[in-house]
Amino acid sequence: MDATDGISTPSRKIGIAVAVAALLVTVYSLISLLTAGPQVYGPQDTVISVAPGERFSIELDDNPSTGYRWTVSPPPPDPQVLKPAGSHYEADEPVIAGSGGTRYLEFQAVRAGRTELELRHCFQCGTERADSGGERLAFRVTVTE
Repeated sequence: MDATDGISTPSRKIGIAVAVAALLVTVYSLISLLTAGPQVYGPQDTVISVAPGERFSIELDDNPSTGYRWTVSPPPPDPQVLKPAGSHYEADEPVIAGSGGTRYLEFQAVRAGRTELELRHCFQCGTERADSGGERLAFRVTVTE
């Protein structure tokens, strides 16, 4: 035992080890929170609940080489509640001409409320050759405080 403070050397080492472990767990938790991307929902997640300011994505199978693409159908979601925040595409590996991948449509919750979001998978959307058919998905998005 050390005569200066009454704590034995083995006890001091254990205390230091516990403090270092707690610090590492805290740092890991903070890094995980800061680097976590937006919540990702699939086509089966038709009811979505998020907080104001939160971003989320809807992931959908996609193959741009077919001429089909995912778009937000009119009427658009209430812009006071939800706004589009971009999209990105990740090709399946290995990347081969004509192979598919995943499209991520991204949204940002604006403020508390509820809105409907309808997505359409249409052929050559926005052109004269656009079709009126295609797969449709409907989501109810609630932004809660």
